[in-house]
This record gives sequence, structure tokens and C-alpha cells, in this order.
Amino acid sequence: MPTVAGVDSSTQSCKVVVCDADTGEVLHRGRATHPEGTEVAPGAWWQALLEAGDGLLEHVDAIAVAGQQHGLVALDAAGEPVRDALLWNDTRSAQAAADLVDDLGGPEKWAQAVGTVPVAAITVAKLRWLAEHQPRLADRTARVLLPHDWLTWQLCGGPGSGTAPVTDRGDASGTGYWSPADGAYRHDLLGLAFGDRTPELPRVLDPYEAAGRTPHGALVAAGTGDNMGAALGLGLQPGDAVISLGTSGTAFALAERPSADPSGAVAGYADATGRFLPLVCTLNAARVLSSSARMLGIPLDELGPLARDAESGAGGLVLLPYLGGERTPNLPEAAGSLMGMRKANMHPPNLARAAVEGMLCNMADALDRLRAQDVSARRVLIIGGAAKAPVVGEIATEIFGTPVTVPEPEEYVALGAARQAAWALAGTPEPPHWPLAAAREIPSPGDASAGRRVRAAYADARSLVYG
Repeated sequence: MPTVAGVDSSTQSCKVVVCDADTGEVLHRGRATHPEGTEVAPGAWWQALLEAGDGLLEHVDAIAVAGQQHGLVALDAAGEPVRDALLWNDTRSAQAAADLVDDLGGPEKWAQAVGTVPVAAITVAKLRWLAEHQPRLADRTARVLLPHDWLTWQLCGGPGSGTAPVTDRGDASGTGYWSPADGAYRHDLLGLAFGDRTPELPRVLDPYEAAGRTPHGALVAAGTGDNMGAALGLGLQPGDAVISLGTSGTAFALAERPSADPSGAVAGYADATGRFLPLVCTLNAARVLSSSARMLGIPLDELGPLARDAESGAGGLVLLPYLGGERTPNLPEAAGSLMGMRKANMHPPNLARAAVEGMLCNMADALDRLRAQDVSARRVLIIGGAAKAPVVGEIATEIFGTPVTVPEPEEYVALGAARQAAWALAGTPEPPHWPLAAAREIPSPGDASAGRRVRAAYADARSLVYG
């Protein structure tokens, strides 16, 4: 029985699943934590992968890595990091992003060029920041990789192994210097960010192409970005939209054509299958709930039942959930705000409810932005850590005004990576068919007026604070 491993190297941790290559059945699991912060030594990811995969990876037939997008791994000529990797949630590159937008002639030019308008999270903005603020390190940079690229290279032996780093179209599409529509790097945009330096970029593999082999002989697949991995793990189909509630919140859907949103809200990514994955990303999702639970002095698993004790609208409390700045809307210096406080509504259940509603209103806005780009979203699936709380799905139907599907909790990013590994192992034109996990179907409320009132109050509060 051939087995495959999928790795989810996320902001917070590394998860590994080992699956039957034919059926997708999960046979083994492993997990290890990553250091906190917005910049991390890449070696910490490798140590976490070895820890999470201890005893699991030596015997699989193929492996793939799905990693956090956008992180800047700058390497010297020997293949060693010149500094800690700048992660997607490091907002110090906000001004660099704004300058890049102006330098090319505005957001529409960027949308047409690469499907994405730079914000602080995007790799090209981090390159500009590095060039401006740490020019000596920029001068030493001979190669630029993404987190999943770097881990894939380590699996293949890394520097000195004779293998060259590679990437895939999904993760490359989040750099700001690779065009999903053209399937090619935009070296002119790389130069706009990094000056006359010409760092080497990884070759972009086809979806089912192999990157090499591990020292144990396992086939190493191309890998991809975490959102692309989740789409593959869910078996996403046209008409499906996913709301992923992890550290960040993302709303994405499968599309047959590339997208180009000049507002910058919708990133026109590629997926891991040869199609496209328009996506809206927020910086704040699950941590809105964990932070609110901490403020209330209760365990996280008590927040949901507490929120159920409040009525829709939280008695007039509205939480703007921009706890770590925000990417969509583009407010990198923003802070969270609790609005509408009155003596009558300042009770723990209302605050718990406002936290859930605020998080979901932000994601409902993201879903609206996808639909404005003519992206079909007939079915909404909710995944991620925050989706484990039943109250989140229940309130989501009200906020979104649609039925909601909550798949059984699973490491869908790692599962998608494992499916990609099985695809590379099989060498078939399409990925293997793996049965989907069981799901909870939550019907939409018969009366949509309550959800409209909650969203209207949220929009009013946001306009009051941010115009």
C-alpha cells in the first residue's frame, strides 16, 4: 500500500499527516509548534517538520509541503539565510507596498500585471523594505524563496545536494512578481522592488511535477501555498467558496479564469491544479475569539456557549476585529474597537456574541468582494480552528444569509499537500479522487433581516472609526 505525507507549515505550527495514497485515509498524524513573532529563522520550520514527522516520514513513498504564503526567505550565495524570514503578518512593509503601487502607476497596473495589488503582506513589498532598510543584507541576497520552497529544498537535500530550489504556480502567484495569467515571472517588478540586484528565483513546476527525492528515496512533490493546499484537501469545485478561520481569515473560491481586482481586495492567485483561486485575506480571525475569551477571563471553549446566551446583534455591541492591524480593508496600523457600549448591554454574553459577529462580518465583507469579481459562491464551507465552535457556523448562516457547510474538523492544508504528493506519485493528469469528510449542513435562517441588521451596524461602526 503506497503512503504519502502532507505537511502544513503554518504561522503557528507544523502539522504532518500520513495517508493511504489511493483512498486518502489518514493513517498517522504529528504536530510541532513554531516560534511566535512576525519574523522567524527558517531553521525553526525545519526542526518543527522533523519533530512533527518523527518516525513518519522515513517510510512514505511521497511527500509535499503546503506553507504559509508570502514569507520572504532571503539566501546568500551559499544558500544560507541572510536574516530571519519576514512573515506575511509583518506589517512594517506597508509603506513599501504603497510606494510600489505608486511607482508602477497605480493599483490597476499591478492588478493587470500580476493579479494582485501589493500590501504589506505581499513578498514584493518585503523585498522593497529589505532593500531600503537593510541594504547590506539585500546586497548579500543571491536567491529568494518562499517558506514552502525552502522546506521543499531541505527535503531534497538543500544546499550542496545538487538540487535547485523550485516552487509551484499557487505559491508563486502570491509573490507580486509572478503573473498567473501569463504563467511567468515579472522580472521588471522584481527589479522595481529590489533595484539592480538580480536574485535567483525558483523554477515553477507543473502541478503534478516532482521536485526531487528525499535522502530516504521518497518522491518530493512541488508543494504549494497553504490556501491552495486547503482547496485541494477539500476537493473544491466551481461554485464552492471557502471561509477559512485560522490565524488569518481567508475567503476563496475556484475559478477557471484569472482575476484582476484593481481595488486590491481580491488577490488573483493561481491554485495547485492549473486553475485559479481568487482570494481575500484578513489578518484577524480565530485570534479574535481567543483574545475575547482571555479578556472575559474564560477558557476559549466557553466563549461559544456564552455567545449563545445573547441575542442577535449583541444588544448593540459591535466589535471591529482589527486586533493586529488589517489587510482587508487595508488598515495596517488599525486597532480593534468595541462600539455601542451602554449600561444595559455591557454583559459577558453580549461581548462574546459581538466577537463572533465581528469576525464573521469581516469575512462576509470578504465574500462580497469575491462575488463582485463575478466569482460564483453558491455553497459556503467554513473551516479552520474557529470553525470548531458550533456557534460560529450557526451565526455564520445569519451573517452570510446562506446555508453553510462545516466539514468535519481536519487538517485540510496538510491533507491537500498529501493529495498533491499522491498525484505526483501517480503521474496522472488529474489528482486522485479522495472521498470528502463528513460535514454538518446548517440551513440559512428563514428570516434574513437579523443578519442584515448586524451587518448594517458593523458597517456603520467601521465608517464612524475609519470613514
